[in-house]
Amino acid sequence: KISLQLSITNAYFLSKAIIIITMIDNLFGSNPENSGLLVVGSLAALLCGHLVLSFILRSFTRDGDKSFGSVGDAASLLSNNDSVLGRDGVKQSIAEYEELFSGARNDVGTTSTADSIQNREKEYKTMVNSFYDLVTDFYEWGWGQSFHFAPRLKGETFKESIYRAEHYLALRSNIKPTSKVLDVGCGVGGPMRNIHHFTGADITGVTINEYQVRVGNQYCALKGIDDKCRLTQGDFQKLPEKFEAGTFDAAYAIEATCHSPDRKVCFSGVNKCLKKGGLFVGYDWVVLPESGYDSKNPDHVRVKEGIEVGNGLPTLATPQEVIRALEESGFEVLDSFDANRNVHSDREIPWYQTLNGSFTLSGFRMTHFGRICTHSLVTALEFLRIAPKGSVRVSALLNATALDLVEGGREEIFTPSFFFLARKK
Repeated sequence: KISLQLSITNAYFLSKAIIIITMIDNLFGSNPENSGLLVVGSLAALLCGHLVLSFILRSFTRDGDKSFGSVGDAASLLSNNDSVLGRDGVKQSIAEYEELFSGARNDVGTTSTADSIQNREKEYKTMVNSFYDLVTDFYEWGWGQSFHFAPRLKGETFKESIYRAEHYLALRSNIKPTSKVLDVGCGVGGPMRNIHHFTGADITGVTINEYQVRVGNQYCALKGIDDKCRLTQGDFQKLPEKFEAGTFDAAYAIEATCHSPDRKVCFSGVNKCLKKGGLFVGYDWVVLPESGYDSKNPDHVRVKEGIEVGNGLPTLATPQEVIRALEESGFEVLDSFDANRNVHSDREIPWYQTLNGSFTLSGFRMTHFGRICTHSLVTALEFLRIAPKGSVRVSALLNATALDLVEGGREEIFTPSFFFLARKK
């Protein structure tokens, strides 16, 4: 019945849009500029009307492959049955988060001081948990269930590149159907489910965020693999308190340990949870001094700080710092390299190009224009009191950091895909 109501509603608004555009063309055809403005305004008003009716007639449901699949689902961003933040909590949470990055984007270097970094390291649990309370829905809306980048070959779709990056970790860490595996910082479990489908392994994911646990376990159940994949709430700085020593055959971390206030503590915990000889593999976010990153260059620092504030990071490390933390945590580093080292070769599509998106049905939300449309949509929803107060600030935060990520990738001073393979001694 609801589906029929929405179909009728969509047809009604589409017909209205055609009638209004035709009338505008007849009335203002001689003035293209006025005509264009009125068309955009009319469509925006019709879209808002459609969203209001969709919100009233339809309840948000999750899909095992893709939630937030329709424009109408935008009404459930930051406000659905699984949300851990109350409607009044979003505004307070974004305010507390922004306070940890006080001065960011306004005064270059402010958030790179020792005091600023130490404050974020001290408050990392609040920072990271608040960040993912706020952005998880937006990530799913624009990206899907795997919250990471990937090197991408020409002729390869975005989704194919994501799967290949995940499968590569499974291959390098020798994950088998009989393996027990730990996903360190699992998000909503997209990579976990993909790696399970690829290998058949039993995988446990750890995330500090309760909302991601709720959502991720629903997806595992919808896929019918909740006997093999599960998410649990926990702090990856305290893994030995969560798991017995020698529990896992292998572990992986995908763009997660960049949130750690002390990688040595995090990696030491992973080490204790692995069996002797167990493999730990992952991708990490780093700046690239060997490719030109200069901590004394204000533009480089501006980009670095923009990436940090927009992604809940204490501070970005270098590849050498990641390797040293692994070695000091009881690992032998077997291999490491920037998986995006050929980012500008004629055989690859730059990893950051995904943020520019493509004007297709699947890629539009990732485009700069698509993000502007999403931001406008969220603004309208907050104005209409459908979306919680503070939603617009979250959208603006993510839009700004997308530009920093693109600039960092274009200048080759940053990569989200520093690969490492390490073995427990």
